[in-house]
Amino acid sequence: MPSISPKKPYRIGRSRTGLGLFATRRIKKGTRIIRYFGPLLDSKKTKDDEVENKYLFELTNRWTIDGSVRENIARYINHGCKPNAESDVRPRKRKVFIRAIKNIEPGDEIAYDYGTDYFKAYLKPIGCKCDACEKKRKKKRAEARVERLRLKEKAEKKARRKAEKLAKEKRKAREKEQRRLDRARAKREKEQLKAAANTVAVPPQAELPPALDQLAAA
Repeated sequence: MPSISPKKPYRIGRSRTGLGLFATRRIKKGTRIIRYFGPLLDSKKTKDDEVENKYLFELTNRWTIDGSVRENIARYINHGCKPNAESDVRPRKRKVFIRAIKNIEPGDEIAYDYGTDYFKAYLKPIGCKCDACEKKRKKKRAEARVERLRLKEKAEKKARRKAEKLAKEKRKAREKEQRRLDRARAKREKEQLKAAANTVAVPPQAELPPALDQLAAA
């Protein structure tokens, strides 16, 4: 890691994306923070035009800065969708400076917008990890959790209502069956009482003496 003078208002530190540049003291809005530099590449030269890395900063259609050199501390500045700095491009002088567009407090990570082309080529495929996008993802995750809980509660409530309805139907069915059994038992008891009431006891016929039997025969 390249050394940085303690007089500079920034340091290299760990970031969400790996390494980043952080303010060590307050940087006022409009301050020129650092220069983005490296070898100048001429697109008209085949050798230069074939150079490919993530640190190429295009000045014009012809000139590009190769910022991959170790001494270019500005290459540690990460992209930000809601940045606190911007690139101040000077095409005629073939120079680029990073300038604060708002007050940057100590400990804040310095970030600037890399531009649409770089974003689409390098950041969009893997997902931007800047603070603004991370906050959006956290918000979406929180909203998704709330939605999952809502759907879970809805499903549980629906299941409870279904269980209560089923229990109610079973209770009604048991009560209906019990009423049917009670009616059947009452009917049997009524029929038994009726049969007992219609039954008349017949007394046994008295036997006549033998003499009277003969008389009756004559």
